[in-house]
Amino acid sequence: MQYTSYERVKAALEHKEPDRVPFDLGSAAVTGININTLRNLRRHLGLSENVRLLDKITQIAHVDDDLIEKLKIDVKIVAPNPPAEKGLQNDLGVQDGYDRFIDEWGMGWQMPLDGGFYYDLYHSPLKNARTVRDVENHPWPNPLDLARFVGLKTRADKIVYEEKRAYFLERMSSGMWEHAMWMTGYEKFFCDMLQNEKLVHAIMEKILEIKMRYWGKALETVGQNVMVISTADDLGSQTGLLVSLNLYKKLIWPYHKRLFEFIKKKAQSKVYIFFHNDGAIWETIPLLIEAGVDILNPWQVNCAGMDDTKRFKKEFGRDITIWGGSCDTQHVLPFGTPQQVRNETKRRIEDLAPGGGFIFAPIHVIQNGVPPQNIIAWWETLQEYGAY
Repeated sequence: MQYTSYERVKAALEHKEPDRVPFDLGSAAVTGININTLRNLRRHLGLSENVRLLDKITQIAHVDDDLIEKLKIDVKIVAPNPPAEKGLQNDLGVQDGYDRFIDEWGMGWQMPLDGGFYYDLYHSPLKNARTVRDVENHPWPNPLDLARFVGLKTRADKIVYEEKRAYFLERMSSGMWEHAMWMTGYEKFFCDMLQNEKLVHAIMEKILEIKMRYWGKALETVGQNVMVISTADDLGSQTGLLVSLNLYKKLIWPYHKRLFEFIKKKAQSKVYIFFHNDGAIWETIPLLIEAGVDILNPWQVNCAGMDDTKRFKKEFGRDITIWGGSCDTQHVLPFGTPQQVRNETKRRIEDLAPGGGFIFAPIHVIQNGVPPQNIIAWWETLQEYGAY
C-alpha cells in the first residue's frame, strides 16, 4: 500500500508500520540544517544555492520545496510570524567584534564576526531578580500579538489538504525551563532552585502562562488538522541530568505536565506532544510519559547511557516515538566516512524502526561543515533500509 506523507507520519505515531519510515529534515528548529551546510548540500545536488534563514540564533535554514520533493521529506513546518509589537527587541549591530541583538524577552544574543556559526546568550534580563515583584515588573512579550498568527491556518491547510503532508506546529519560544535559565543566567537559576524557590516558581508560572496563551490561540487558529505540537526543554548534559531527578520532579516537571495537559485539552483533534530534550536523559522517560509526552527528540546516541537504541525500543517503544536518533551527529556524520555513516545509520534503523514509532531525522541540527557526501550517505541508507 502506498501512503501519503500525512498517512505515513500518522501511522508511525500510532506505532504502526507504514510503507516506509517517515523522513524529516527541517520541519522544526531542532531538526534542521545549518545555512552554510544546506547551501553546500544544494550545490552537491545540482540545485540553486539560494538559501533563506529560518532561525537567526541557531543559523538554521528553510528547507525549500525543491529539496523536500527531491529527498521525499514527509513533514513541513508551520511556525508563527514575528510579533508586530517590538517590545524589548533591539538590533544592536556590531559591537566589540560581535553582531548583537536583544530579543522580545530582553535577552541578549551575540555571534562573533570572525568564525561565528550561531549566536550565544550574553545578557540575561533577570540576572538581578530576587523577588516575585521583580518578575512581575519585567515587560514580558505579548503571546497574543495577532501578527504571530497571520496566515497560519492557510499554510497548515495547504500542507495537509493539498500536499498531503504532515506539519509541525512550532512554538513561539524555547522550552520553559531553559528559557527561565536564560532569563536569569544558568548559575543563578541553579542556585535559586536550592535557595529561592519562590522566585523559581514565579518565573516558571509566568512563562507557563505565556505558553498557554500562545498555544490556546495557535490551536484555535489552525483548527482540526494539527497533529504534532512542538515543545522543548533540555534536561541533560553529555554525561547526565542538569539537576537531580528529584529536583526536576519537584520544581520543573509540574509545569511540563500542566502545559501538555492544557495543549491536549485545547486541541480540536488528537495531537502528539513532541518534546525536544537533549543529553543523557534516559531516567526522565517515565516522568515524561506520565506528563503526556508522545515523541522524544533528538535521542542523542552519543551521550552517556543513550547508545543502546535496541534496549530503548524494548522498554519504551510502545509508549514513545523517537523523532531523530538516526546517526551520531557529533562524531560520525560530520567526521566519519560515508561508509561509517551508512553503518551507523543502518544500525539505528534496525533498532528503532520495527513496529513504527520512529521518524527518521537528524539528531538535532546538522551543523556547519558536515560534508554533503555524508548527508547523502545518511539519506541513501534510509532509502535502502527504511522500507517495511
